[in-house]
Amino acid sequence: MRVTDYELYEVPPRWQFLKLETSDGSVGWGEPYAKWHYQGEAPSATPAAVDQMMEKYVLGEDPRRIEDHWQAMYRSSFYRGGPIHMSAIAGIDQALWDLKGKRFGAPVYELLGGPARDRVRAYQHVSVPGVDEADDPAAAAGREAEEHVADGFRALKLVPTPGLELVDSPASVDAASEIVGAVREAVGPEVDVAVDFHGRASKTMARQLAAALEPHDPMFVEEPVTPEHDHALPRIAESTRLPIATGERLYTRSDFRPLFEADAVDVVQPDVSNAGGITETKKIADMAETYDVSIAPHCPMGPLCTAASLQIDAAVPNALVQEQVLHKVEGAFRYVDNPGMFDVVDGFIDVPEGPGLGVEIDEAAVEEWDGRDLSFTRPLGRRADGSVGER
Repeated sequence: MRVTDYELYEVPPRWQFLKLETSDGSVGWGEPYAKWHYQGEAPSATPAAVDQMMEKYVLGEDPRRIEDHWQAMYRSSFYRGGPIHMSAIAGIDQALWDLKGKRFGAPVYELLGGPARDRVRAYQHVSVPGVDEADDPAAAAGREAEEHVADGFRALKLVPTPGLELVDSPASVDAASEIVGAVREAVGPEVDVAVDFHGRASKTMARQLAAALEPHDPMFVEEPVTPEHDHALPRIAESTRLPIATGERLYTRSDFRPLFEADAVDVVQPDVSNAGGITETKKIADMAETYDVSIAPHCPMGPLCTAASLQIDAAVPNALVQEQVLHKVEGAFRYVDNPGMFDVVDGFIDVPEGPGLGVEIDEAAVEEWDGRDLSFTRPLGRRADGSVGER
């Protein structure tokens, strides 16, 4: 059996689906990341990287040699790692695992040692409107949180802060606390509420915000600072009893290693479409376990990334909770023939039972929606004085 062909589809809202075909007629699917913001005819950077990896290292090769292909795609580049390279590898790696699971008639987690759990906890995002969008943003967030709990979720996550000054006012800290407090009051103590700073805070503000949020008992505080300032995480962690989470903008085991060695985090969030696919994400999870660190895989992506994340969650003992956006993105399930595999019941998604990634892609729907204009511009964050800030 050899890999004979591939196709990369770009579909709304901003997802990329990679299909691999083999000489025996098998098909495997993966989901690389649509990297960078771009407009009009300017292309995403990821497809070119996928083309290079496929043409040089995968086409014509035996798809079963996943580790060997991974090493070739990674180590062949003198300048390696980072969001583009690792995302291209990730999409290919997922598709290779999908093929392998289908060949053996088993879910990927069975090939990784078998299931460590029967179901995977999942969380839903709570939107927080700006002050120009709602008279009472905290009350609006609380109402939405109640709706998600009614839909079956028992864990939520929200971003309670807009862009912040390097040293912001007490009012901004109070506003964030009010929003998180409103959500906590709306859903009660039985529902976990995670908080994401999205890297918007300086290390000074991160400590102030964490202290203000402690009374609301968040499940974790995510990305209190940007990855460039991960050196500040030990000091932030020492200042609060709240669990610290980060990792969606890290791409390899080597990127995560300093966090483990510094005992700086409680939860890491590798993205299976960002951090080298199932092969590398499993290794990151195993490293995390040796440091008594949980994983909560990052996944604001489509059904293939979500399915691949569930395979990791099923296979490792230290999975805490799974991010997903499928139940919030309009049209997310139009590409899937078995959307029931993502049903959330009492806060959990059952471990997938189908072979490979477990998700059955509706190829006709993918082809129908392929090639739409997916361009977008990520708004630039600016502070009150006009300087550029994090957003």
